[in-house]
Parts: sequence; structure tokens; C-alpha cells
Amino acid sequence: MNMVIDKKMARVAGVLYLVYIVSHIFADLIGRSQLIVWGDAATTAQNILAAAGQFRIGFMSDLLAALLFLLAAWALYRLLKPVNQNIALLFLLLNLVGVAVQCFSDLFLIASHLLLNDAGYAQLFSENQLQAFVMLFLDLHRNGLMVAQLFYGAWLFPLGYLVFKSGFLPKVLGILLMIHCVTWLMTFLHYFLLPNLSAITYVSYPLGFVAEFGLSLWLLIKGVANR
Repeated sequence: MNMVIDKKMARVAGVLYLVYIVSHIFADLIGRSQLIVWGDAATTAQNILAAAGQFRIGFMSDLLAALLFLLAAWALYRLLKPVNQNIALLFLLLNLVGVAVQCFSDLFLIASHLLLNDAGYAQLFSENQLQAFVMLFLDLHRNGLMVAQLFYGAWLFPLGYLVFKSGFLPKVLGILLMIHCVTWLMTFLHYFLLPNLSAITYVSYPLGFVAEFGLSLWLLIKGVANR
């Protein structure tokens, strides 16, 4: 099968995917995990007020990561559509829906910030009410982000299949991506249906890091094999 491979697009996809991963981790570590104390609305509100700039950087990084992920998916679509255009379009659309859900859920982070930093809301609600609303919006954001994982998990199978079938990317990465699809969808089910079965995440998170980080590094450093 003769295919025209865009080698420059492989590098672009690798850069975008890698910067997305870094931005996503940065948003979580800086913008949320250090400030949000689940189950403690008062402490969480105080943390966000005390580090308002950090919280803003966090959700802006999250939105930037979503954009980078969509652009990485577009670059992968350009790279892999010679293998099978319909399947490449499928993973692009799944990624697009996931990004849309993630961006919508980020609005709840912005709402939390507005509630605590706009003096007008303090005149309408008591301090306890404001703190409760903030925690509700943070919970909605967390759940919305997990809904996005349904699509982020599903996109991995057609992506992995095309990597496996391409002939110019390592087959092992394609296999890992397809397995990661299954484990990531199990993580989605774990969150909503089996919250006490945390053992699922012990497999899905490290496997996901190896599969997706490995693909991004391969594209960035190696590009594609000569055909």
C-alpha cells in the first residue's frame, strides 16, 4: 500500500501532544490539587481567596491544555488519515467532543472564582452559602471532567488501531493505546459506578502515561520510519 506520509506533521503532532501533557499536569498540580480540599468547603474557599492568581493560572492552563489536545488530535488525523481516513476522522470527532465537555466543565472553575472574588455576591449570600456554592461548582467541574474521559478513553482505540496498522509507527505503541482505551473506560466506570474499586486506577494511570507519553516522544524524536 502506497501512502504519502507527512513527516513534518509527525513532529508537529509530537510537540503538541507533549506540551498538552505538560500543560494538563501543570493545571492539575498548580491550579487544583494544592488548593481544593474535598469535603472542607471553608478551607477550600480560603485557599482559593489566598491564591486567586494561582487558581486563575490553573484554569487558564486547563483551557490551554484542551486547545493543545485538539490541535494534537488534528495533527494526528493529518498524519494517520492515509492509513484509514474514516477511522482517523472518528478519533478526531471523539477528541473534539471530549474537549468540548472539558471546556464546559472549566466554566465551573471560573464560576467558583467569581463567587469568591466579586463583592456583589457577598451581599446576596452568607459566607457559608458562598462556600457551599463554590464546593458545588468544584464538584460539578470534577464530574464534568470525568464525563470528558468517556470520549478521551474511546478515542484511544481508533488511534491505537491506526498506529498499529500504519507501518511507520511502532506496533507496540498501538497495542498499548488500545489496551489503555479499555483501562481508561474502566476508570470512567469506576468513578461513577464503583468508587470503592480504586485498584483500577493503579493500572490505567501508569499505562496511560507510558502509552501517550511514549507516542508523543516517539513522534517528536523519531518522527516516522522511512517507507
